[in-house]
Amino acid sequence: MKRDTDAAVETIKKNIHVDPKIGIILGSGLGKLVEEFENPVSIGFADIPNFPVPAVEGHKGEVVAGSLAGVPVLVFSGRAHYYEGYTMEEVCFPVRVMSELGVETVIITNAAGAVNETYSPGDIVIIADHINLMGDNPLRGTTYFIDMTEAYSHELREVAHDVADDLGLKLNEGVYLVLSGPSFESPAEIRMMRIMGADLVGMSTIPEVIMANKLGMKVLGLSMVTNMAAGITGRPLTHREVIQATRKAADKFKRLVRGVVERLGRA
Repeated sequence: MKRDTDAAVETIKKNIHVDPKIGIILGSGLGKLVEEFENPVSIGFADIPNFPVPAVEGHKGEVVAGSLAGVPVLVFSGRAHYYEGYTMEEVCFPVRVMSELGVETVIITNAAGAVNETYSPGDIVIIADHINLMGDNPLRGTTYFIDMTEAYSHELREVAHDVADDLGLKLNEGVYLVLSGPSFESPAEIRMMRIMGADLVGMSTIPEVIMANKLGMKVLGLSMVTNMAAGITGRPLTHREVIQATRKAADKFKRLVRGVVERLGRA
């Protein structure tokens, strides 16, 4: 049975005081961005009807509405994951809610492992394309044949590059590959991904991107590199390492996203 978005939309509308056209989904450990908000209003996911609540460290699980750089913005701090046992429909429920609240542009972020050995922890990478190896699709059960040629808006990627240049930040562009998780990838799987053309690997984002494209939203995807993927350094991988890396690079990330939002608000 499809989750009803009406009650969730109505609950959020009753609590927020802005009319946002820009939405942001914050991945593991990236929730510090909300500290930049002016006059923020927060609502816990658990207080919103039908909203999936994450149980993973680094995902606070709240909706924050307010102004960022003078621009009305709606942020979902944290996300529910497919590997937590949620369905694709549930994982994408927040994107549907954003769309019904009037969001037209969404910045979708995540923490990712570097398959590309030229990357380093702390790098921010613009997602230019993706490879979906989750074995599922949020549009399964429908007949929506969505074109994914430009799943990640070229226009928004150019904006991000321009802002990064102004801030003196280095930005790469890469291909993000997703698996269902929650186990980290094996060294052999990482070698396979490199052959396939992947630069990054993670366990989220692509279902949300597919749904956003289906709903006609423009997407900017940003990955924070938190670790080198399995087999590159010889060290075991942990989620704690992911959280620590995002916290160290939080200031750079906040400056970039704030700059992008400010630029979009002037457009």
